Amino acid sequence: MIPRVVPVDPERPCPEAIDEAVAVLRGGGLAVFPTETFYGLGAAMDREDALGRVFLAKGRPEDKPLLVLVSSIAMATTVAEVPALARELMARHWPGALTLVLRARPEVSPRLTAGTGTIGVRHSAHRVPSALAEKLGEPITAPSANRSGEPPLTTAGEVLASFDGQIDLVLDGGPTAGGLPSTVLDLTVSPPLLRRAGAVVP
Repeated sequence: MIPRVVPVDPERPCPEAIDEAVAVLRGGGLAVFPTETFYGLGAAMDREDALGRVFLAKGRPEDKPLLVLVSSIAMATTVAEVPALARELMARHWPGALTLVLRARPEVSPRLTAGTGTIGVRHSAHRVPSALAEKLGEPITAPSANRSGEPPLTTAGEVLASFDGQIDLVLDGGPTAGGLPSTVLDLTVSPPLLRRAGAVVP
């Protein structure tokens, strides 16, 4: 299977490109998209078959949770419990490279949370994933679009070479900035625990 490559303006993504990617996601497909750091691997979080394909494509252990991207704080509340501290951090750092680990709502798939009951949530500062989540009407998965254990990728060409026949569509927004990944802060424990140092100092 040769994935379709759709050019997209990272600053002003055209509705047609977003609509095409959302159709792929709704159909249980995998869509790759640029973020402010690296390319991400997207699936609709309510499609169990698609979640399984994410793990398979990446060679990712199924006991490792998948983070999701949202388009707003309101969308985050549909998948996670959002305490006051989380709202403060969201107001200060979102959109941006801060992933918050929160208690997942009971209806969230255990495959997404890897049975932990927690979920990592982020609102990307890049317009493309925000537009995808908003148009889809729910969060999308967003592990980096690379094989597990390999460096994250910054171009659509690298993604195509890495995922031979395993993805359905690539939104090509040109080279991404790379650099530090998102900071991961776990708010399910007290005091909060820095799970991964990254681009944001919370």
